[in-house]
Amino acid sequence: MICPTCTYDNLPGAEICDRCHQDLTQLDRPMASNRVERSLMEDPVSYLNQGRQPILVQTTTTIPEAMQVMLTHNIGAVMVVDEQGVLRGIFSERDLLVKIAGVHEDFAALQVKDFMTPRPEAVQDSDTLAFALHKMDIGGYRHLPVVENDRPIGIISVRDMLHHITRMCEPGVPHN
Repeated sequence: MICPTCTYDNLPGAEICDRCHQDLTQLDRPMASNRVERSLMEDPVSYLNQGRQPILVQTTTTIPEAMQVMLTHNIGAVMVVDEQGVLRGIFSERDLLVKIAGVHEDFAALQVKDFMTPRPEAVQDSDTLAFALHKMDIGGYRHLPVVENDRPIGIISVRDMLHHITRMCEPGVPHN
């Protein structure tokens, strides 16, 4: 790492210049080279979550009721909350396919609490889009709850991310 103050060639990853003791930590941070990268690195999750109310079901909601909610709202997952509104899990299309379809013939009385993914990874409105995308990638999640004090305030999906990135690639679209 070359020091911008004295041009000394420091070891890669050095935090302070060995010659002039200049702070080099800011130089190690990734820099956005286009507006998509800038948006991912700077825009908060709230940018994707604007004005949308979270779609919630109770832990005691039946599988058919949860399926109907998902169909009605054209969504791939619902967040599962307890009586106090605290996030307890997420119930998705994948849960339906893997845990119920072909396994339970009569699922009319089954409740989502028995098939949801408990304690899902979540993000906050203030987290960056890059942080959320990284969580989705590492965990293999298609939906990520947005929480405030353990209560869901929204959800973002891979579809939301893809739509946002595609929009940022269009010419003439302003960046926030």
